[in-house]
Amino acid sequence: MADTIPKFLEQNARTRPDADAMREKEFGIWRTYSWRDYADEVRRLGCGLADMGFKRGDKLAIIGDNRPRLYFAMLACQSLGGISVPLYQDSIAKELSYVIHHSEARFVIAEDEEQVDKLLEIKDQIPHVEQVVYDDTRGLEQNEDPWLIHLGQVQERGDAFAAQQPDFFANEMAQGQTDDVCVFSYTSGTTGMPKGVMLTHGNILMVVHGTIELESMNADDVIMAYLPMAWIGDYFLSIGTAVVAGMAVCCSESPETLARDFRESGPTVTVAPPAVWEGLLTRIQVRMDDADWLKRTLFNAAMDLSLKVERLQQAGQPVSAGQRFLNWLGEYLVRQPLRDLIGNVKVRVAYTGGAPLGPDTFDYIRALGVNLKQLYGLTESSSACVYQPDGEANSETVGRPLPNVEVKIGENGEIYLRGKFVFVGYYKNEEATREALDPEGWLASGDAGFMDEGGHLKVIDRAKDVSKLADQTLFAPQFIENKLKFSLYIKEAVVFGKDLDYVAAMINIDLDALENWAERNALNYSGYQDLSQKPEVYDLIGDEIGRINETLGRDEALRGAQIRRFLILSKELDADDGEITRTRKIRRGVIADRYGELIDALYSGAEEVHSEVTVTYEDGSTGVIKSDLRVRDVDGQGASAQAA
Repeated sequence: MADTIPKFLEQNARTRPDADAMREKEFGIWRTYSWRDYADEVRRLGCGLADMGFKRGDKLAIIGDNRPRLYFAMLACQSLGGISVPLYQDSIAKELSYVIHHSEARFVIAEDEEQVDKLLEIKDQIPHVEQVVYDDTRGLEQNEDPWLIHLGQVQERGDAFAAQQPDFFANEMAQGQTDDVCVFSYTSGTTGMPKGVMLTHGNILMVVHGTIELESMNADDVIMAYLPMAWIGDYFLSIGTAVVAGMAVCCSESPETLARDFRESGPTVTVAPPAVWEGLLTRIQVRMDDADWLKRTLFNAAMDLSLKVERLQQAGQPVSAGQRFLNWLGEYLVRQPLRDLIGNVKVRVAYTGGAPLGPDTFDYIRALGVNLKQLYGLTESSSACVYQPDGEANSETVGRPLPNVEVKIGENGEIYLRGKFVFVGYYKNEEATREALDPEGWLASGDAGFMDEGGHLKVIDRAKDVSKLADQTLFAPQFIENKLKFSLYIKEAVVFGKDLDYVAAMINIDLDALENWAERNALNYSGYQDLSQKPEVYDLIGDEIGRINETLGRDEALRGAQIRRFLILSKELDADDGEITRTRKIRRGVIADRYGELIDALYSGAEEVHSEVTVTYEDGSTGVIKSDLRVRDVDGQGASAQAA
């Protein structure tokens, strides 16, 4: 049996040469690569890299959107015993500089001129890089820099190399072993500089085989590759699972055409972080707000019943015959047409991972008829190792461990994982490796949680973030933030309360939803900054927070953690400013430093606070946004409530 991912590719090329392996939308037309084409492209690139001097153990950095030739480059590198280093395509130059330099990459594959320009900007900071290979020639037709070479030229060199050494590539691939490191997946760096997680073929294949068995994935399945290639979830699904199961991978023409291309490709399996599901929910709700009275009434009635049925099923309670019939009618009249509209009609299994998804959002997406399931894992655990089986989806847990996955809960409530899927260490960081991995092979997740009576893992929050208010009330910020983001009008939220008298929040409005709301309410504004500080918007957000407080009030443990004060930021939290990661995780330390005066205002009783914050633009330049922000009490949670 194949023991490396490239060997599985060669196996597919032998046994299913003409079956679809990859599809790419280009100039409005879908181009298809068979498994024979896939293997040929990998072989040509691999031989070309070898001709350029690429050797076993070398690193190849890859940056760009999801493109077949970038995936081919990953497997070409690994076929030679090299290590692929995928990078976030929206990284600014200094972020690229750190990862490329730290990984000691000798070569870089860049998608287009935009990425090449970033690399040229940091050329003197990445001395290990001998050559940059670019794919898209637009804007680079007149290039004469010897540091740059077109991917097609590399393939031509590969053809000539293979003609002289016809057995070279096959021999190199045959030398690959399951314990070979195949990818460096850099962490998001929520608490410091990103760390290079070293993963082997064996690490990846263990969770791949477990997932395929659990979900019965096979060659009839189709996935859409649209998540960042640097995210371990994309590597696990678009490379590992797709190649082993023989699934077809579809690549969108551009981020702007993703929704249309998603619908056209008809994926059967999809995975997305919470931000994508939250965005989908927002688009649906905005569309319904614009619909006529009859459609809104039908939609709301169908969804209310479907939500009730979904929650009854999750609780293991009976659903009456009348409820089943009306729910079937709602499926036929409302939910199925809507899923077809958003491209989810063929999806048989959908996942959410990377960060917790709010329970309200989870239930709502499932009520739409999408078989959404939570999963849990870390970059260090080769992606997901805990899944919800069919029939056991639940908004309160993340599922059961895969076979051969061990889970234990430490004395402090921290979740520990152990198995062959656990990474071999952080590149050039033995100290951090020792902190994450104990001598017995247990991986410290950094998350707090427990196993319920049914054997499901429940994740509460990041262990370091779970704390208490001054009165010893439990404070779980991520749980509250996810509640807030269920609101149609709230895109991001950061809450505070550790060792303080009450909980306060900083809010990012959802511009798409608020623009629609402002138009319906004849509210004039000049842009995000202006709209965010409108008294009417504060009233709206205050009402939304009030409703969320009501749900918190029904939980005995969290009743004292209701939000008392809030403000709305005049800019969105941005990865370029270091406030969130590329996977949209909050960097709480950065937030505390950048917005210290605003946090103080939330607890001082101030009604207004001046804000000056530096922002980074797409071209790397910086500017300052100055604004006077309102600070509001939440109705029923103001001075009188505080005194009580």
